[in-house]
Amino acid sequence: MPNILDRIQSPKDLKQLTIKELEILAEEIRTLMVQVVSENGGHLAPNLGAVELTLAYHYIFDAPEDKIVWDVGHQAYVHKIITGRKDRFHTLRQYEGISGFPKISESEYDDFGVGHSSTSISAAFGLAVARDLKGEDYRVTAVIGDGALTGGLAFEGMNNAGASRRNFIVILNDNCMSISPNVGALSRYLTQIIATPLYNRLKKDVWDLTGRLPVGTNRIRKYVQRMLEGIKAMLVPGILFEKLGFRYFGPVDGHNLRQLIKIFQEIRKFRGPILVHLVTTKGKGYKFAEEDATKFHGLGSFCPETGNSKPKKVASYTEAFGKIVADLAEKDERIVGITAAMSTGTGLAYFSNKFPARFFDVGIAEGHAVTFAAGLAAQGFRPIVAIYSTFLQRAYDMVIHDVALQNLPIIFALDRAGLVGEDGPTHHGSFDLSYLRVIPNMLIMSPKDEHEMQDMFYTALQYDKGPVAIRYPRGECIGLEPREAFFKIEIGKSEIVRKGRDLAILTIGDRVYPAITLAERLHRDHDLDPTVVNMRFVKPLDTARIHDLLKHYEALITIENNSIVGGFGSAVSEVIAEADTFIRFKRFGIPDRFVTHGALCDLYKDIGLDFAAMIDEIVKLVPKQKRSFFKKNIHA
Repeated sequence: MPNILDRIQSPKDLKQLTIKELEILAEEIRTLMVQVVSENGGHLAPNLGAVELTLAYHYIFDAPEDKIVWDVGHQAYVHKIITGRKDRFHTLRQYEGISGFPKISESEYDDFGVGHSSTSISAAFGLAVARDLKGEDYRVTAVIGDGALTGGLAFEGMNNAGASRRNFIVILNDNCMSISPNVGALSRYLTQIIATPLYNRLKKDVWDLTGRLPVGTNRIRKYVQRMLEGIKAMLVPGILFEKLGFRYFGPVDGHNLRQLIKIFQEIRKFRGPILVHLVTTKGKGYKFAEEDATKFHGLGSFCPETGNSKPKKVASYTEAFGKIVADLAEKDERIVGITAAMSTGTGLAYFSNKFPARFFDVGIAEGHAVTFAAGLAAQGFRPIVAIYSTFLQRAYDMVIHDVALQNLPIIFALDRAGLVGEDGPTHHGSFDLSYLRVIPNMLIMSPKDEHEMQDMFYTALQYDKGPVAIRYPRGECIGLEPREAFFKIEIGKSEIVRKGRDLAILTIGDRVYPAITLAERLHRDHDLDPTVVNMRFVKPLDTARIHDLLKHYEALITIENNSIVGGFGSAVSEVIAEADTFIRFKRFGIPDRFVTHGALCDLYKDIGLDFAAMIDEIVKLVPKQKRSFFKKNIHA
């Protein structure tokens, strides 16, 4: 018997199905998602929880005429499957395959590109206003998770949209989780709503009853309306959304297709701002994801029969960070750990278990996390704020005004720095060296391996002259033997990791070991013998080392896993420009464009950061016939 999914090429095909067929389709889609994500990795649990929501939406609304904006977008796989991308779904997150997030350039059904949290309401409301300005008539819907409501931007959007009285729908997908379990007052508030489903039923019954009265209906209904408002304040915590200008419906079982379709049919007729509160189960329909939704939120390949991830050879930098911070906190009671709804993702879960009173998960609120840390630092604590590189961009103003301007000793642990692979441009940490380097008082380091990572965090704690940023990549460490001792690194001091005679390669962080391999290949295949310098610090830069290199070599190369615009290579070029000397100079890094998604090896090749491309460029820079071979060894 052929699958129902085989018949679905667009949302229009859904409208030919019965409710029973839709329920069968939901399970077929879940099976497909588990199969593909188990091979490619991706965001499984949030998508499993949004299957019925998505089917019901497309069953009632008329995409692409009606518009939908997904918050974060990590729950839009079902949307992709039923909007013409089913046959390409096996390419999910692969190089030149479909993106793991909605992307305007990918499909006419993707109305807005997303990847960061709490943006859907503002963006979708912009679409609604554009509709009205153009005199058009279609529905605009924002789908936002309960975790995303901890982000201030969501409430800024709701405040504006609710006051406008424009036709606009918000679907709140409430699964009691963002990535880690939700925290804070809003989470408790939504739980209270779920426990009180009485009001909408009461309102309908009373309203219908008064409508049947033979006389005085309008006057009676005014009194009833006032009475209902009083009852609502007692019974329904959802009054918050109504006071923001939204007509509130819910809570609704987000996995009951018949009920979802009925309520979507109703709200499609209403005018003005509407909020529909759905209660869903993250990981729905796949036993292992339901039992451990945090693990299955976003993960690499795994065995679908057991739910077990493929074993790792060595610990990740994230795991190494978690242990380092916990070890340091054993000896220093000033240390507090702060994360923005990413206790597991950043590695701070280990710290939180050992020091629960000194751990703070502030929800998806990076700006608040930074300013909150500033308040703690102002009173003598040493906050370690663990945020992905790409997410710290959301708190840039706070980093400048609340931290650097006041010279507060906060340590920013920037995970996922550089290209991160399959999650693509919204998650690549491409810009942190550039956007942090321009801030006065900021010290910036990047470790080459797990041992240097230990020493950098230890050094940062000894440094009390201002904020420190330590950036490190996604993925596994080098695999060095565990080391208990911590050593202080001299601020602004680089180290030579390979001595050579012909040219110097300056690099930092996760590019150090590849630079050593590059140097060995140049020596073996092209008779070029490079010195490799681990610069360690982007700010302050080891300018004395650079000036010494200028005296001994005729070519300098920089390699970084950051935007080539304003990053580490730019910092070195500024020193060279002021040195009043001639030298051949080449920068390698992330080009001035947004890099797509895919395996890192494919991405490095795409941007010319693979060995073959760099060797070709270096050989052109220092051709045999122009090599003078100074043969002057540089000393540490």
